Amino acid sequence: MSGDGKGDAVVPVLLSGGSGTRLWPVSRTSLPKQFWPLVSPRSMIEETVRRALGPGFAPPMVVCNEAHRFMVAEELLRAGVEGARIVLEPVGRNSAPAIGAAALLAAERNPDAVLWMMAADAAIADVPALHRALAAAVAAARQGLVVTFGMRPTAPETGYGYIEQGEPLPGLPGVCALARFIEKPDAAAAATLAASGRHLWNSGMFVFTAGTLLAEMERHAPEVLPALREAVAKRSEDRDFIRLEAEAFARVPSISLDYAVAERTGRAAVVPADLGWSDVGSWGALWELGAKDADGNVTVGDVLLEGASGCYVRSDGVLTAVVGLSDAVVVVTDDAVLAMHRDRAQDVKKIVDRLCAAGRPEAVKHLRSPLPRQGDDKA
Repeated sequence: MSGDGKGDAVVPVLLSGGSGTRLWPVSRTSLPKQFWPLVSPRSMIEETVRRALGPGFAPPMVVCNEAHRFMVAEELLRAGVEGARIVLEPVGRNSAPAIGAAALLAAERNPDAVLWMMAADAAIADVPALHRALAAAVAAARQGLVVTFGMRPTAPETGYGYIEQGEPLPGLPGVCALARFIEKPDAAAAATLAASGRHLWNSGMFVFTAGTLLAEMERHAPEVLPALREAVAKRSEDRDFIRLEAEAFARVPSISLDYAVAERTGRAAVVPADLGWSDVGSWGALWELGAKDADGNVTVGDVLLEGASGCYVRSDGVLTAVVGLSDAVVVVTDDAVLAMHRDRAQDVKKIVDRLCAAGRPEAVKHLRSPLPRQGDDKA
């Protein structure tokens, strides 16, 4: 990315409010997946913020749970970030209020500021390709469009929503009209969509100006803005922390940006891209991303395999031995063990729901911090 000056710089906005329950027992509400080094020696949030550093980028905003504020600040420091704004949500209200608050704050300085909204916990293998796609998206955003990134499918994935790509937009190379959003499909529908050549995975990344987003929220989800404006106007600030006013923010409806704006706006556009992207939303996804041995196994920690194939085995402590299993996931932490077939990776949330219903602390609380990171640096 490059910019002509500070006013042209893209403002990265990282949403860090999720709990990553499908990666239980490692990811829990008290210490969710963005703070863990799952795909590299760095945490997911540090990897994310490093993609948005350098010329053309303003200091990032991170919207997070107040309980995670010091962990976020530490990760930003680790990444070498200066001047970040950490926006604290008193309660979770999904992505539309989170990005709406960031847009209101950015608009106070510059209504034409371009915001790059992204999750703090996705994996992207090809960062140069990401920056090329971002440049195309920024050009479209400056023309008043709400731009998302569509990932070209590499498999008939049922864990992602899909986007139907429309015709290329004149004068905006690499940008297409967005025909429609499609909910997460079943296996048969996913196979059809992935093979069509015109359907893309919905990455959840968006680019727009602060002014465009707020205008489209006013048009399509006006119920969100009154209490949100009040929460921002009555905020308190302490160093890098921006605390949204709790009583007003609690009155904001909980709604995703997809439902509030993206699926309703007439300004939607998509940049098709092939970035090696994953939302790292399940143990199956981590198996796909991991370095495999000759038998297709991925291992992390003190693990011993005998006659196993296609397995993901992770131990955050004790020696874990797996014998004769195929396509299994085994995850061992200090207080819980998960064992399942890789095909059932999306069902982990059912276990978390049952633990929550039973009032079990293992559902949300961790006994430890993330493992030390090999090769960590401050640069």
